[in-house]
Amino acid sequence: MLWLSLTTWSLHRNLGPLRWTRWDEAHAVHVTEETPQPELHTLLELPGILADKGFKTMEVCHFQFPDTGEAYLKRLRDAFRKAGIRFHSLLIDYGDISSADEVRRNADMAWIRQWIDRAALAGAERVRIIAGDADPTNREALQRSADALGHLAGYAAGKGVRVVTENFRRLASTAGNCLALVSACGGRIGLTSDFGNYQGPDKYRELSLTVPKSESIHAKAVTDANGMPDAAEFRKCMDIVKHSGYSGPITLVYDGPNDMWEGIGRLQALAAPYL
Repeated sequence: MLWLSLTTWSLHRNLGPLRWTRWDEAHAVHVTEETPQPELHTLLELPGILADKGFKTMEVCHFQFPDTGEAYLKRLRDAFRKAGIRFHSLLIDYGDISSADEVRRNADMAWIRQWIDRAALAGAERVRIIAGDADPTNREALQRSADALGHLAGYAAGKGVRVVTENFRRLASTAGNCLALVSACGGRIGLTSDFGNYQGPDKYRELSLTVPKSESIHAKAVTDANGMPDAAEFRKCMDIVKHSGYSGPITLVYDGPNDMWEGIGRLQALAAPYL
């Protein structure tokens, strides 16, 4: 069974300021900076809006939370319950758990644990943690990432949250590394496959390897300068999903120009025959 889901990144120009975190190496601290954006919808309104549009689940990027206090997180949890859709995953879009810099790595781990705590309060079923920014051929970095993911999975399980990683950023840019991380953690972590994160001639082979092991699919189309999707390419990716035995959310990812709801609508139409 496949169902329709949406990541808040697909509405990033509509949900107010983006709050980016970076590592200040000179002072060994995390710094958060804000990018102004118009607020056409609030995050609290979005579960109800998506439910009305036929979505069953939602994934939320961490940098789009306007408030991380306990009261707000519980209001968000209640908004999901009232709308009748599930908070499938909180997407933690920062942190390099593969770093050889122990100070940086430990600071990022502590920062990620804070977001796991917030995910639990907000009712998220999963947190997506980036495997790391190290070169994909660096086996020591791969082991550091596996060790960190295993630790974080144990921490999250105690909060009722499952950890997944994704074919995102350098270390997990190959199917082999994605599957190695899942295997090293002995089933304690899951996987997300994003159509847009594999590149080059091996894209479809690599998708065919990770999709069957995935717990969500980020269905991102190749688009032109006007945000129009390459329909044939998108269907080729969706055919891989259809024939893989995958069951779970098809999370639409639109980050092209112009009206974001129109872009989402084009992807929704392409995905509809597979649901």
